[in-house]
Amino acid sequence: MSQCEAAESSSQVNPQVIDGEKRSPLDEVLRQGALQMLVKAVEAEVAAYIETHQHEVDEDGRRLVVRNGHARERTIVSGVGQLKIQAPRVDDRRVDEQGQRFHFTSQILPPYLRRTKSVEELIPWLYLKGISTGDFSEALEALLGPDAPGLSATTVVRLKDVWRREYEAWSKRDLSGQRFVYIWADGIYSNVRLDDERQCLLVVMGALEDGRKQLLAVHDGFRESELSWQELLEDLKRQGLELPPKLAVGDGAMGFWAALRKVYPATGEQRCWLHKTVNVLNKLPKSMQGKAKKALHDIYLAESRQTAEKALDRFKNLYEKKFPKAVECLEKDRKVLLAFYDFPAEHWVHLRTTNPIESTFATVRLRQRRTKGCGSREASLTMVFMLARQAERHWRRLNGSEVIVHVLNGKEFKDGLMVQENAA
Repeated sequence: MSQCEAAESSSQVNPQVIDGEKRSPLDEVLRQGALQMLVKAVEAEVAAYIETHQHEVDEDGRRLVVRNGHARERTIVSGVGQLKIQAPRVDDRRVDEQGQRFHFTSQILPPYLRRTKSVEELIPWLYLKGISTGDFSEALEALLGPDAPGLSATTVVRLKDVWRREYEAWSKRDLSGQRFVYIWADGIYSNVRLDDERQCLLVVMGALEDGRKQLLAVHDGFRESELSWQELLEDLKRQGLELPPKLAVGDGAMGFWAALRKVYPATGEQRCWLHKTVNVLNKLPKSMQGKAKKALHDIYLAESRQTAEKALDRFKNLYEKKFPKAVECLEKDRKVLLAFYDFPAEHWVHLRTTNPIESTFATVRLRQRRTKGCGSREASLTMVFMLARQAERHWRRLNGSEVIVHVLNGKEFKDGLMVQENAA
């Protein structure tokens, strides 16, 4: 039955009891439409996750990230009634730097979700997935229900304008009363198709002296451009961030580092082990990536700098003759890959990677294949800002927050432990 036919019959047939609620045939059509949209979105998310990690294999060449059926059925409460769904499962056999298994968590349908997202989260997410303003009404109606207020394209445009003004005010806020001990930086390519796909969103987040993480900047620019990053950092300085952070964490393939040395020359540098591992493995044959990945883990999970140096030397001796480019990729950043050993051991898990940014922006990464129709660069910037502010409320504090004061006061740390001053 088409939606038009359903609408006709709904005026002639008494409401039926569906899922314990009185609902018309039209309601059921809308409910099924919302369910299909949700299922397709989650399936696409899982497929993208598996594709991203398809190069990661074990010593026998078998993929470490594969599909694994579906989870138990659960019910999501939405504006069009209850949606019963079985989310696809992923078998992820990779382990993190602490030896713990990775677990795929859907950003669209997280395990804890029992109600559909609020409009404040849905509109930015839908925009960055490529839905134009004119299609918002249909998409939001399916997810929130036909009686949800403010679903017209005009209302959405006005709401986006309010958020744009919020972003502009936030970008000029006073930071002079805050002290940041660490910062993380990364360049994020959003799913929305823009005119110049090399341009992206530059993101910086920081950790305050009480251990809370805070979004510091979201700028429009070029990931590899020193000038783009310098403008961002100088803006932060003008806003009052005069005292340099003690350490910055980021990927090596960015113009960020050259800019950091000009704006905050006293800030230490730590390269992201997540990015470095991927870069090194890409220079090795797939059959050897499983063993090499474990060898890389042995380096940055070592309990001391000396042990890490020895593990790095073993990697070099093992692979240098046959795969010199892989070793060169690792060796050239030896010093800045091991910088975290000069900071509290409680903080190592936070400092070895840019995961604080990676996990937040996983749902807005660029799909490499562009589709017709480009989005507004200003709107994309605003939407990423809104999603980040939503996520910021759930960021957890740094482990060992009580020792941050010692880092800020310039105390020396060796292999994660504070060096005790000699008694007079």
